[in-house]
This record gives sequence, structure tokens and C-alpha cells, in this order.
Amino acid sequence: MRIWAHYPAPVEEGMYRDLIAIGGSAGSLDTLLSIAAALPAGFGGNVLIVVHIGQSSSRLPWLLARAGRAPASHPRDSEPIQPGHIYVAPPDHHLVVERDLLRLSRGPREHFTRPAIDPLFRSVAAVYAARVIGVVLSGGGSDGAAGLDMIKRGGGLAVVLDPNDAVTPEMPQAAAAIVGADYVVPGNEIAGLLVRLLRENVPVVPAHPTAPPEQIEMPERPLTLSCPECGGALRKVESSPAQQYLCHIGHRFGGEELLPAQLQTLETALHVAQRVLNERVELLRRMVEDSRAAGRQQDVRYWQTLQAETEKQADAIRQVLIAPAVEDDQTRREPAEKSK
Repeated sequence: MRIWAHYPAPVEEGMYRDLIAIGGSAGSLDTLLSIAAALPAGFGGNVLIVVHIGQSSSRLPWLLARAGRAPASHPRDSEPIQPGHIYVAPPDHHLVVERDLLRLSRGPREHFTRPAIDPLFRSVAAVYAARVIGVVLSGGGSDGAAGLDMIKRGGGLAVVLDPNDAVTPEMPQAAAAIVGADYVVPGNEIAGLLVRLLRENVPVVPAHPTAPPEQIEMPERPLTLSCPECGGALRKVESSPAQQYLCHIGHRFGGEELLPAQLQTLETALHVAQRVLNERVELLRRMVEDSRAAGRQQDVRYWQTLQAETEKQADAIRQVLIAPAVEDDQTRREPAEKSK
């Protein structure tokens, strides 16, 4: 996914660490609730949280707000960051920061999940640098480890749950192995530690910006081509004077043969996408009807919004499919030079 990158915000004398970025998954709820409960009234900082919830709806903001004094919510895209607020990544969206705004993205899944922790950590490291406290809690896999390393290299602090105290230890184990964590502590000590760290001044050190996230994200240019027969990677046959591509199975294509094959693959994929979107529109239409019959007006508005968005997506694909193809006009191509 693309992160909206900026150079780190300047660190001035007397500044405090005012942004806590937390990543968790299975087994992290109790620690998150204890952190929310420990935050003092009017603490003035911000807490950004990513939990692996996938597409499932989440009551986590409500639980956090009930546990403590700070308000908590799923942010809207481009919502300004308000001091003293807890923000939780909404279902099926990565959460990142752009200066003083929160941005949501349905970019590619990372570590098989969306929302993922690494996108948030990378963005806060790029924007807020030494003002960040990064925290990795209980969870499976290695999400958060690379992002926490960026926070650490940007001058921020790295806090990791003691893997021995984690319900699911893989995430804190991965973070502790990659990052020179400043603190590895049991779950019942994290809340108090974070409150104490929020009171500490940020040391003024020369800025060493982390690499712009665009440079470490999925490249805009594909690294390889795919075989239209088997889907394997194609390599260019350097020994051939003609443009030839070969996969490890042995399928071989000329460049001009590969182009129409790619178009056919694309058309097939677009038809599948259109079918799925059409079915989703129909399902949402039924959800609207059922909610209206039950008198649940809030649900009606919610399903209608999703239906309208899905209809726009389906229409966009439909327009691509019905657009006239660009003809291969042989007369516009340069003739091969005649051999003498």
C-alpha cells in the first residue's frame, strides 16, 4: 500500500513523547483495556491501535472508552488527530498517519491481514520520529516487528510484551528478536510504563529520517512477469535475439504473444470481479429490505451506504469491460529494416 510520507516532524526542546502506537492480536484485549484505564484525564497525547480484526465488526472502541476516561473511536479517512483521543483501526482498513491527519486504506493485506500493524508503525515513524512509543502485544505471526524497528531507528521507543506473559507469544517474540527493544515487560506493567514515558521529554538529537515509506512499499513496477499458462514467474531469454520469455515449467512466449494473453487474463479477472460485486449488491439489497421490515433504520442506512459504494465499484469495472479495445494498427508500426 502507499503511505503518505513526510519528513519527520521536528523535535524541539521541551517536547514530550505524545503518540503511542500499539499493535496486538489474539490475547491483547486485557492489556489494551488496562492501558485505556491508566491514561490520566487530559493526558494530551494520542493512542493509535491496530488489532487483527480482519473484516469483522469491532466493539473495541466502545470497550476502551468504557474502561477509561479518554474517548475512543474508529476514525474516518482524513480525520484530524485530536489530542487525548484513542483511535482504533476499523475493520478491513489499514490505519496510517499523514501529518496531523488519520488516513484509511484498503491497500494490499500485509501478514495476511488488513488492518495490519506494520503500515501504522511505518507511517508514525516517518512522520513523528522520536515522539513515538511503539508497543507490540500478544498475537500470532510477525506483524509489527519490522515496523517497530523503524520506530526505533527513527528515535522512538520500542516496548514489547514479555513473550512469557503473552497468550500468543509469536508477535512479541518476533519483535524482541528483530528490535533492540527499550522495554520488555509483563502485561500488567505496560500501562504504568506508558504513563511514565508520556511524561518524559524527548531528547533533541539530529534528525535521521527513516526511508520514505514509498521506497519500502510494494514497488510500482512489477519485479517479474507471470506465465499465462501456469502463473509461474517468467524470465527473459537473454541468449535469444528475439524477445522471448520462459517460465520454469518450460512455457515459452514471444513478447507479442504475451500481450494478448495478458489481456485475456485481465478480462477473465475483471469478469470474476464483476460477478462478485453484482452478487454483493444483491445481498446488500436484501439486507436493506430485511432491516427495513424489522424497523431498524440505522441498519437500513448502513447497508444502503455499502450498496451504493459497491454499485459504483461494479459500474467502474463494467465501463472498463465495455470500452472499445485499442486496435493493433499494423500501419502505425515501423517496418523492419530490409536486409541488404
